[in-house]
Amino acid sequence: MYDSVKRAFEIAKIVCQGDKRKYSRFRAARFYGGIATADCVGCCLRCVFCWSYETATRPHTAGAFYSPLEVARKLVGIAGKKGFHQVRISGSEPTISKEHLLKVLDLIPVSIDFILETNGILIGYDEDYAKALARHDNLHVRVSLKGTNEEEFSRLTGAEPIGFELQLKALENLIRAGASTHPAVMVSFSPIENIEALQARLALIGKELEEIEIEELVFFNPGVEERLRKAGIGCRTAYRRDNIPPEQV
Repeated sequence: MYDSVKRAFEIAKIVCQGDKRKYSRFRAARFYGGIATADCVGCCLRCVFCWSYETATRPHTAGAFYSPLEVARKLVGIAGKKGFHQVRISGSEPTISKEHLLKVLDLIPVSIDFILETNGILIGYDEDYAKALARHDNLHVRVSLKGTNEEEFSRLTGAEPIGFELQLKALENLIRAGASTHPAVMVSFSPIENIEALQARLALIGKELEEIEIEELVFFNPGVEERLRKAGIGCRTAYRRDNIPPEQV
């Protein structure tokens, strides 16, 4: 097992150059009703079900460096061309490059909503990170929980169980800082009773967390199925990319 926080700092040495960050592509995506997306490179977790596993776990082999201004311009440009009112950074873990991320947020017009998709590890580790994010009124933070408890988290990511506690701490820190946030939970590997237990656990952190976004496995590429097979991990629910439930798009 590995320390997810320590790994985040190690990955940062690869994907960060000053205030620049590595990205693999910029694109328009159908999620959230249409959103301009920047796919960053490098993550502090190794989720066996990750659709972007290669760029997340092998950051030295993928992507190119972009400044905050270049990223903001690309996102705003795509949004303007497509008529979107939302942008996001996705693909890997955006919070790894704190200086870069905060500068990108500063450069996004307040008329455009920014959805930060994160595993929350570093926000749980650093309460000041949550405070810095909360200063952006157009920001919403989607914290993607990897399973419903410490055991599932560790089995799905290979990381030490404390990482799951940091994910929950991220939600607590964000709420305390006054940031807009909600939890999304990967439940394809979880029995119903574990999902219900997590809901009760989240409710103790804050009433705002009583409603969770259900996230289920999608086989975006064949590598996901192969990794699950090798790991001996079965899933309760899963979809192909052409039959994703409408409520998850």
